[in-house]
Amino acid sequence: MTPTHDLLRPRGHGAAPVSHVELFFDLVFVFAVTQLSHLLISHPGGHTLVQTAVLGAAVWVVWIDTAWVTNWLDPQRGPVMAGMLTAAGLSLLVAAAIPEAFGARGWLFAVPVVVIQVGRSALTAWAMAGRWPENSRNFVRIGIWSAAGAVFWIAGAAVGGDARLVLWAMAVAIELGGFRVMVWVPGLGRSRAETWDVHPEHLAERIGLFVIIALGESVVVTGATFAGAPLDAARIAAFAAAFASTVLAFLLFFERSQGRAAEYFAAQEHPGMVAQTAYTYVPLLLVAGVVLLAVADELVLLHPLGHAEPWTVGLVCGATGLYLLANALLRRATGGGWSWPHLIGVVVVLAGTAVGASTSPLALAWATNAVMLAVYLADGWRARSERLAGSRA
Repeated sequence: MTPTHDLLRPRGHGAAPVSHVELFFDLVFVFAVTQLSHLLISHPGGHTLVQTAVLGAAVWVVWIDTAWVTNWLDPQRGPVMAGMLTAAGLSLLVAAAIPEAFGARGWLFAVPVVVIQVGRSALTAWAMAGRWPENSRNFVRIGIWSAAGAVFWIAGAAVGGDARLVLWAMAVAIELGGFRVMVWVPGLGRSRAETWDVHPEHLAERIGLFVIIALGESVVVTGATFAGAPLDAARIAAFAAAFASTVLAFLLFFERSQGRAAEYFAAQEHPGMVAQTAYTYVPLLLVAGVVLLAVADELVLLHPLGHAEPWTVGLVCGATGLYLLANALLRRATGGGWSWPHLIGVVVVLAGTAVGASTSPLALAWATNAVMLAVYLADGWRARSERLAGSRA
């Protein structure tokens, strides 16, 4: 049975504005990002970092797969809107379960993820069956991959400890890895690149909005921590450093990376293949970098002076390095070469982990900010030089 009316978005430039339903759906993920950062703040350590990475990747999969679907389906249509609102409610359960996902609330995390992933694929396959049968078959393939991942989500919820962590990491790998092999399924073959015909402007805007969500968490963490901290010169300086890192993260992405990437994306004959890397995998690293920056900022605000602990050093330098690397990868995935200012910045901040323990968290925060500022300025100089050389050619 196929839908009695067309559920697809109209095609053409400007035909896929971000809808209010999509923005409402995003509200849930504001809470999810907050839960992830607070989990790492409350339980510092390498093991929690790995757990947070797995949970964060699962949250990202739920969000980005929905963004892909609403790139094709019209969220203003009743069945699509109902599906999105249902997914929003289930995603709220996922977010609520994050602090105890590896404890007593494993089922509350895993079951909604499975229902969202499998149910969304089924809805999309049905919605496309009449008008776009080849892409409908793609979502049958995606549904099969999600069903395979569901086995590991459910098995992980049924066990505890590190076994749950391993099984859920495998589930995330299945969800993310299927697209790299074009969701190949025995008997159904693999998807063709030509069928991933996306609205470039819509998907680029959706990614930008999620980065804003992550940056918003950094602002909330900075403001809330500063509001409850003693008012002294060190914490005022730490507050300024935290806000400066958020501003620099914003500028590096939106003023240097996003616009150029969106232009390249929109000019491609098969933009879906660009989106697979540049707007599915790389933004996961961008968002992870921003979340880790927020956690690092809180640590610096709480303990700005004294020798920095290894955990603080690793977070401050690692978060900055990861964010710079993600921006460099975005450039590379959208037709540019490797950005030498970004790569040099990565090397510098990672080298800082060797000497960070000999300085204070506050000094380390300002040092990494200086690296980000240098990258921003050097990248701007590089872009102007390239434009000038092009105009003279």
